[in-house]
Amino acid sequence: MKANADPQLAVTLQGHYAGAVTRLAAFAIDQAVATSAFALGSAIVSWVLHLVTGGELTWNPSPWITGLLFFFWLFLYYAYPWSVSGKTFGMAVLGIRVVRADGAPATPRNGVLRTLALPLSFLTLGIGFVPIITGRHRRALHDMIAGTAVVYAWDARAARLRFLARHQPTE
Repeated sequence: MKANADPQLAVTLQGHYAGAVTRLAAFAIDQAVATSAFALGSAIVSWVLHLVTGGELTWNPSPWITGLLFFFWLFLYYAYPWSVSGKTFGMAVLGIRVVRADGAPATPRNGVLRTLALPLSFLTLGIGFVPIITGRHRRALHDMIAGTAVVYAWDARAARLRFLARHQPTE
């Protein structure tokens, strides 16, 4: 950054549409966290059941039941944070957030609708994600359905402080 550069240029990404790589990385983090939490929760339930019943009763549900519980868990994992704060754990780590298409904070309705529409982007063999790369607003199919967008949202105060530290007036 040049010494005579505008300090606002260092923070211009805040509020801009998030790119495909950042969104994919956040999704990968979220899937790892959600899957690990589900596996750990299942193991704890099984262990507690074994402990309480003295090994007489074991929890071994069918794959269909486990699959349904897993999809319900994924729904909760994504819908609740998107409805309340606009970001999941992975999104918070990478500094992005879900907002309404007009830039206002996402509502619970937006969060739930986005979560329900997310599988459509996968069921179209990934074509629902193409607008993230080609579209001006980088909105996937599920974003368009829910009326949302994903933007960069990290706190830009650190960038301003770095600029002030470099630009010391000389006497």
